[in-house]
Amino acid sequence: MAIVATGGCTPSDKSDVTFDPLKVELDGNRMTPENLWRLAKVGNAQVSPDGRNIAFTVATTDIAEDKTYAEIYLLPVEGGTPFRLTYTRENEYEIAWLPDGSAITYLATRGKDPQVWAINPDGTNARQMTDIEGGVDAYRISPDGNRMLVVKRIKLDQTVNDIHPDLPKANARIETSLMYRHWNAWSDFSYNHILVVDLEDGRQKGSATDIMEGERYHSPLMPFGGIEQICWTPDGEGIAYTCKKKEGKESALSTNSDIYLYNIKSRQTRNLTEGNMGYDTNPSFSPDGLTMFYQSMEHDGYESDKNRLMMLDMASGQRTDLSEATENNIDAYCLSDDARSVWVISDSEAKDAIFSIDIATRRITKLTTDVCDYTSVADAGSCLIASRMSMMAPSEIYAVDKQSGQSRCLSNVNTDALAKLEMGDVEERWIATTDGKQMLTWVIYPPHFDKTRQYPALLYCQGGPQSTVSQFWSTRWNFALMAANDYIVVAPNRRGLPGFGREWNEQISGDYGGQNMKDYLSAVDEVSREPFVDENRLGAVGASYGGFSVYWFAGNHEKRFKTFIAHCGIFNFDQLYATTEELFFMNWDLKGAFWEKNNPAAMKSYSNSPHLFVNNWDTPIMVIHGEKDFRIPYTQGMAAFNTAVMKDIPAQFLYFPEECHWVLKPQNSILWHREFYKWLDKWLK
Repeated sequence: MAIVATGGCTPSDKSDVTFDPLKVELDGNRMTPENLWRLAKVGNAQVSPDGRNIAFTVATTDIAEDKTYAEIYLLPVEGGTPFRLTYTRENEYEIAWLPDGSAITYLATRGKDPQVWAINPDGTNARQMTDIEGGVDAYRISPDGNRMLVVKRIKLDQTVNDIHPDLPKANARIETSLMYRHWNAWSDFSYNHILVVDLEDGRQKGSATDIMEGERYHSPLMPFGGIEQICWTPDGEGIAYTCKKKEGKESALSTNSDIYLYNIKSRQTRNLTEGNMGYDTNPSFSPDGLTMFYQSMEHDGYESDKNRLMMLDMASGQRTDLSEATENNIDAYCLSDDARSVWVISDSEAKDAIFSIDIATRRITKLTTDVCDYTSVADAGSCLIASRMSMMAPSEIYAVDKQSGQSRCLSNVNTDALAKLEMGDVEERWIATTDGKQMLTWVIYPPHFDKTRQYPALLYCQGGPQSTVSQFWSTRWNFALMAANDYIVVAPNRRGLPGFGREWNEQISGDYGGQNMKDYLSAVDEVSREPFVDENRLGAVGASYGGFSVYWFAGNHEKRFKTFIAHCGIFNFDQLYATTEELFFMNWDLKGAFWEKNNPAAMKSYSNSPHLFVNNWDTPIMVIHGEKDFRIPYTQGMAAFNTAVMKDIPAQFLYFPEECHWVLKPQNSILWHREFYKWLDKWLK
């Protein structure tokens, strides 16, 4: 793809002019782990205030350096050639427009701590806006452009060296409660806080004011919350932010976050969502400031509760559920340009589609019917600007017609490269379950599929447990890559997944090892009866809850499978309950602790722990785990691997000391794939 030269840049702006992020070069015409990482990553689409342009990032990976870099581009909403704004071998990320559209802001390190920068839409005058000690994690500029809020880490707790200053080389921790580590990191004795700085001529003026001074809470929430959880009021005099104001054990047992409103002048804070016991997140305001929209879950401790779209009347305090007419989650939203409706993304039968909700009537209308996942949506006036992906293509930016839902790709960053790859087909298949229901199952076929041949097949077991098998694209569980290795992939939307109503979604809680396992077997049994599937060469693979599923099948599969691969899976429920971090998850999904012998629901759950069925293990198994996985600690994987070895079952343990629940580093990921397919080929080919 041709690149428009940026005029007016100084040589210092172009530290690597020859490097072209849009020139995606692949090796061969098949998907490989290396080609998977060579494809560019398009994201962070931000529509200009006048609705005419889109700023976005393109990230590319240097496999040899084991690093990914992101550059900023500009693209007209009506389409055209992307216009490159930055020329560095560093990351530019968290982009946004100044309220007047005069510049694009972003975070960049430039060899130091991350700070907020700005650059003109023609690529000139890159300048640093902030100088915050320790750096900036996220930011938002006020509507009038006179202030900026920044998120940074504030240290409030003492280390052992603070407590014992005469022991500067001591390396230990002293803990007295829970949440001392979370997801992939130990507590660093610091908290995400929101600070406000004044701006003058587009640069920081004076010091920053901490609006959460002394509070041992996080905003945004840890570990995945971002700037979407914080916003300015339209008059620039208030900040609405998401926070779970609980500590230690109380925090580990609860999902009860709220949205708080901080007043710049009075420096007072009030709770806007008090009384709702589940998650309240992601606030935004109508242009007149009279209404606040936000996402909300009803029940405390249930992280996979229905994610509702709520509307709050700021004067009366009345709350209205705009999503009452649907049983499915609202995953993302934005207000329409006329403020009469809200555009939302919601899972609809394993496809994340765009819907509109009329604010006055609460009527919900489906706009898009593409077989894909939309992941973001913004109203550009003339059309919607959305990011979308599918099982056969990574994210690109699309323009979506507001009336017809028809879409056209604008960015086309990977289009040429994908056209050179031989890809298989994806079939949407509805399969009968053992209790007489219909289950959507994706069947992914190898390139150049020949129905006269017999192929080995993989049962893909989804994690979550309540995350849909939608049209996602991933650098780990990539269905195009599985198919390119000449496997037929069976990917069921078994019980416990969203997008098929609340009953289907919620059935899994308290029933691990129950109906959802029967659903998996219904899917793989039906597909394996096809003449092109070799029923003697079936494997089962999965991560997290999918890893639990694999371990459970290892003791309960009645000789169906010839091999298993479990990544970060649950092997021993008792051990997991005593070592995981967010205990609300265990209490809700397992219905209690392992010592609650008088709790029938909990005892039913613990009776399905995979370690109780190891007497039946007789099938080769590969175990993968990361040391920094604190949700499902790596000792779960060690226990499963050690058990297999002690039982003289062929086994392999792939252990990543620097990875967490996922494998994020490029070379580690490529290694993951190489060993994954080497193991499968050994036992299924």
